[in-house]
Amino acid sequence: MKQTAQHQQNGLICVGCSGWAYTSWKPDFYPEKVSAKKLLEYYATRLNSVEVNYTFRSLPTETTIQSWLAQTGEAFRFSFKAPQRVTHILRLKNCAAALDDFARSIQPVAAAGRMGLVLFQLPPNMKADTARLEAFLDDAASLGLRMAFEFRHESWFDDAVYHLLEKHHTALCVAESDELQTPDIVTAPFACYRLRKSDYSESDLTAVRKLLVKRAGSGDVFAYFKHEDAPTGALHAAAVLEGLSR
Repeated sequence: MKQTAQHQQNGLICVGCSGWAYTSWKPDFYPEKVSAKKLLEYYATRLNSVEVNYTFRSLPTETTIQSWLAQTGEAFRFSFKAPQRVTHILRLKNCAAALDDFARSIQPVAAAGRMGLVLFQLPPNMKADTARLEAFLDDAASLGLRMAFEFRHESWFDDAVYHLLEKHHTALCVAESDELQTPDIVTAPFACYRLRKSDYSESDLTAVRKLLVKRAGSGDVFAYFKHEDAPTGALHAAAVLEGLSR
């Protein structure tokens, strides 16, 4: 059975990990008998979304995209990490062509009604530049992407940046790790959370669940736990999602 989207008040709650292709998640998350080619199909029975990190370094072919769609149910949502050429090499400047190529590569997901959001994760050493960000958002507006920005330099956490994101209906990705906590500022009619702490207790997961339900009152919510060789993040994501069904 495919995992279904969780409806809470006005929005969907989509929970998953940043990747799925980890045979090392056997047997705690994936059963031993599941083949490598069937990992995504099984993943979609326990989680209802994934953040595809593959697109950070490579653009998927349409054949690959169609395979992903075929292995998951209609309620499953794919989010994508923006290419490193856009965020790390060009650093949001003069990247219209690269952004167009990326948008075309994931267009079949949008056409199928299975699109989550696109995460633009900026380099830790990239300081705030509101003029550059505004020019980028102006150029990207015509693509119709639901975008979230993960800033990793503290200079971005500023009212001027929040107002700019809000103007362009772009989410501030709320990322938490052992080193950094992004302010939970609402700038879009949807929300993005990246949950990267080294450990989450049962009470922590309960708090995450309550937060997602609250945010779903005003739109769709996407939350992704850390991907790593251990299945901890996937198990946390499953626990959060399963708790919503009780």
